[in-house]
Amino acid sequence: MHLAYPAVLSALLFCTGLYGVLARRNAILVLMSVELMLNAVNLNLVAFDVWLSRAAEETLHSGQALTLFTIAIAAAEIGIGLAIVLAVYRNRGTADIDKLRDSAEAHGPDDTDGSDDTDGFDSSDGDDLTADRTGKAEATA
Repeated sequence: MHLAYPAVLSALLFCTGLYGVLARRNAILVLMSVELMLNAVNLNLVAFDVWLSRAAEETLHSGQALTLFTIAIAAAEIGIGLAIVLAVYRNRGTADIDKLRDSAEAHGPDDTDGSDDTDGFDSSDGDDLTADRTGKAEATA
């Protein structure tokens, strides 16, 4: 078989995976697209290994060995990635990447100045916070 056939198929697979990474919103589909890109690289490695082994007198099959390492790393990557996506889905209720990005960057509705007050009182007006705490204690009593 000529080298052009697996090279063209590999290029098509890689472009399909790249489109999936750039266009998809679902995290699971993005992970599947990354796997498609890795499989395109594996196909290229094996094809070039077979092509180069015909030219060389000694066959080391280093492309096939590298492909096995790539498959092992891809399996670990997809396992960890899927665990992270499932944990995020359980906590946030969605696997949509844009919604996750928007919720991570958004501030609360009354946090317009970007201050880091955790007690709910505005400390920028110069009032003493101890007076606010005693007022809170009187309101609860």
